[in-house]
Amino acid sequence: MSNPLQILVTGATGRTGSLVVQKLQALPKQFSVKCFGRSPQKATEIFGSTENFYFGSILETQALETAIVGCDALVILTSATPQMKAPSQTGQRPEFAFPDGEMPEQIDYQGQLNQINAAKKAGVQHIVLIGSMGGTDENHFLNTLGNGNILIWKRKAEQYLVDSGIDYTIVRAGGLLNEKGGKRELVVSKNDVLLKNTPDGITTGIPRADVAEVVVQALLEPNARNKAFDVVTKPESQATVTNNFSALFAQTQPGL
Repeated sequence: MSNPLQILVTGATGRTGSLVVQKLQALPKQFSVKCFGRSPQKATEIFGSTENFYFGSILETQALETAIVGCDALVILTSATPQMKAPSQTGQRPEFAFPDGEMPEQIDYQGQLNQINAAKKAGVQHIVLIGSMGGTDENHFLNTLGNGNILIWKRKAEQYLVDSGIDYTIVRAGGLLNEKGGKRELVVSKNDVLLKNTPDGITTGIPRADVAEVVVQALLEPNARNKAFDVVTKPESQATVTNNFSALFAQTQPGL
């Protein structure tokens, strides 16, 4: 590779987004990284500075278009986040709500469409979108949180990306674990098969660090282009660690 790929990572100060940025920054010969977030303070806390950061809202197209100029690829790690409300009575189950202006329809649908449109306008060649498993089930419990239908809106945005004409890699992660990466065997599938009937010896979770590694490898491996897939892991104690990502992506399929 003669010149590093110029990458914009949105949601760069999130728990998974920050891991993606750190992994990309550790490979300066392959990648030159720009970051998009909302909080300069949070960026400074995580990375020590705001160098190569752009700040704004994914609902503001101008901010996105400014950040993405000159980029070869876009990594989308933004997501609406429900917040737990304090129970009004002792023993009552907690309820969740989304902040004003940050419902999944706004963040996971319109916000992602804004990013895809900005990428297309800028001539970006590849978009890696991190989604969630469960999108084939309208009754999934995540859709009930704050009455947000978050997985439904994520799925609609994924379809928009597939139809955009830009090369895509859609990574639908299982339950995110705050554990070290590089210690498990990754398992890929499609359409929530692994949620509906989980085979013995396979979990429905995946460390965030392993998701971040999948993103990095998807930017490098041609086998990851124009694929959408679910990804989980085997338990660490039972796993042969995944190192051959070209072979892993070869198991995945095109289309939503």
